[in-house]
Amino acid sequence: MTLILSRRALVTGAGAAATALLTGCDRLAEHESVRKALFTADNFHLWMQRAITDRNALAQEFSPDQMSPVFRANGTFNPNTEDYKALWRNGFADWRLKIDGLVDRPLSLSLAQLHAMPHREQITRHDCVEGWSAIGKWRGVPLAVLLHAARMRTTARYLVFHCADFGGGTDPYYESIDLVDAFHPQTILAYALNDRALPVQNGAPLRLRVERQLGYKQAKYLMRIEAVSDLASIFGGKGGYWEDVAGYQWYAGI
Repeated sequence: MTLILSRRALVTGAGAAATALLTGCDRLAEHESVRKALFTADNFHLWMQRAITDRNALAQEFSPDQMSPVFRANGTFNPNTEDYKALWRNGFADWRLKIDGLVDRPLSLSLAQLHAMPHREQITRHDCVEGWSAIGKWRGVPLAVLLHAARMRTTARYLVFHCADFGGGTDPYYESIDLVDAFHPQTILAYALNDRALPVQNGAPLRLRVERQLGYKQAKYLMRIEAVSDLASIFGGKGGYWEDVAGYQWYAGI
C-alpha cells in the first residue's frame, strides 16, 4: 500500500511532530526565543526531516560491485600550505587530530592511534550540491568513540570541524554538525577510501563522513574538532564556510 500525503498534511504533521519532540526535550519549546530560532527558514528543513524520520535511520549502503570506477574529488584538491606540505612529506607521521572545547579530556591523536581504534567500513553514495554523485567505500573511526573518550560535557551542542584548507580565499574551511548526527552510527572520521589510504585530493589524512547530508558537509583535511555550545561566535556564525560565504543551508540532509 502506498501512502500519499499532501504537502499541507506533510508540513502540518511535521511541524506538530517537531513541536512534540522539542517539548519533550527539557521543554525547550516553551521559550519564545528558542521557538523563533528553531522554526526560521534556515532551520525548518532540519526539524521537519528530524520529525518525520528516525534519527538513527541509516543512509543506503551498497555492494562492492556498485562502487564508482573513480571517486571524484571536489572543492579543494590540495591545501598546498607550507604546514600541510610538511605533514604530507613525512607521511602524516607528525599530524595530530586535536579534540577540545567543551570536553573534560582533550585529545591529541596520531594517525597510527586512529588506525588502532575500532573502525567501521561502509559503502555509501556521496551526493554533491553541484548535482553529481559517486559511490565509495570508507573506513574510519566512529566519531562517537572519540567523543566518549574525550568526555564531552553536557553543555556541548555542536561539533566544529577545523580544516587545513582554505575555501578559495583567506577564510579557513570549517563545518559543523549537531550531536544527533555526531552520534549517528554511520558518522565516521575516514582515513581510507576504497581500501587505500585516503588520497590528498579526497581529504588526507582524515575527513568527516556524515552520510545523511550533502557533500559540502563532509569536511576534508581535518585538524581539530571543537565541542561548542553555539555557533554564533565561530567565524561567520552560520556554522560552515559555504554557509557563511554563499548562504548554503546549515543542515543539508538528504
